[in-house]
Amino acid sequence: MEKTTAAMLVLEDGRSFEGTSFGCHGEAAGELVFNTSMTGYQEILTDPSYKGQIVTMTYPLIGNYGVNREDMESSGPQVEALVVKECSQVFGNWRGREDLGHFLRDHNIIGIQGIDTRSLTKHIRTSGAMKAIVSTQDLHRRRLLEKVRSAPDIVGRDLVREVTCSRPYRCTSDTESDPWVDGGGMATATPNIFHVVVVDFGVKQSILKILRTYGCSITVVPASSSADEILCHNPDGILLSNGPGDPEAVPYAIDTVRGLVGRKPIFGICLGHQIMGLALGGRTFKLKFGHRGGNHPVKEIRTGRISITAQNHGFCVDPDSLNKHLIEITHINLNDQTVEGMAHRELPIHSVQYHPEASPGPHDARYLFSGFVKAMEREKNA
Repeated sequence: MEKTTAAMLVLEDGRSFEGTSFGCHGEAAGELVFNTSMTGYQEILTDPSYKGQIVTMTYPLIGNYGVNREDMESSGPQVEALVVKECSQVFGNWRGREDLGHFLRDHNIIGIQGIDTRSLTKHIRTSGAMKAIVSTQDLHRRRLLEKVRSAPDIVGRDLVREVTCSRPYRCTSDTESDPWVDGGGMATATPNIFHVVVVDFGVKQSILKILRTYGCSITVVPASSSADEILCHNPDGILLSNGPGDPEAVPYAIDTVRGLVGRKPIFGICLGHQIMGLALGGRTFKLKFGHRGGNHPVKEIRTGRISITAQNHGFCVDPDSLNKHLIEITHINLNDQTVEGMAHRELPIHSVQYHPEASPGPHDARYLFSGFVKAMEREKNA
């Protein structure tokens, strides 16, 4: 059995929880959020959208199928720390290559277990997501409270700069295939028939894999790229990726997207959706505790179709701030009626708040990628 060390979680409102550590030792602060997914902890840990956050998993047992190379969404964990009820020290899946504790330790991420995650989640739902700190080196509650209250707030903080690529790079086609990309039919696109520029606000590898499956060659560019720099790659379409933090904290990205509107087909995902909303003249606001999980029902307004979606966001586009003559709300969240998708009424622009590349449905939302490909095809043939 792995030797355990005492650890403490302290929230900025003074609430504290004692537990034991797994992963590395040390101290980490961030916005404390919860995710209701029963599986997918590796994808959650390595999703750049979680930069700056301490993630609590509501499902009580985490780590029982291990960690593998294929399910990485980035080069390594992006979370500040992980909070669970119990971390399994053994795993029983044929794809597993390493246990979760060793994986976190290899990447210098703190984990704390033995926490009453049900009580913690109910507290966040009532009081809202807030700053917190996890420590194995200082268990003095008052000192930790002082540290967490002086930690930077996620509102107004540019986290995109911490996860975006440093220079443009190409993604070549690979041999991966997904026979269900259309939710029941084979992908029909010819390999490399369309060239997509992905603006990297913290892009997940799953997005790049699905674009390749649809026959797209890909150039990934830094979030700081200007509209002219993006258009110099001569794309057939532009994808605005997911990413972390407050969309209003990246004004340079908003300006870039504003300069791309009307130039090429654009598809935005998560943070890309929020940035698109701001570029089109809308506003965003912070949700009380966000949407994070793999079972969020989303309704497509035109068809009435309901998809089970994966979500991870703490901000949302304000529907009342959008010009209804130019922007159509295409999707809504059935839990709280917030905006989950929008489209320009005249231009080939569409964006969604949730993650169509994830697979909780398991493929309910893949049609959005085929719609993006069809938009590029129409523009190319016009």
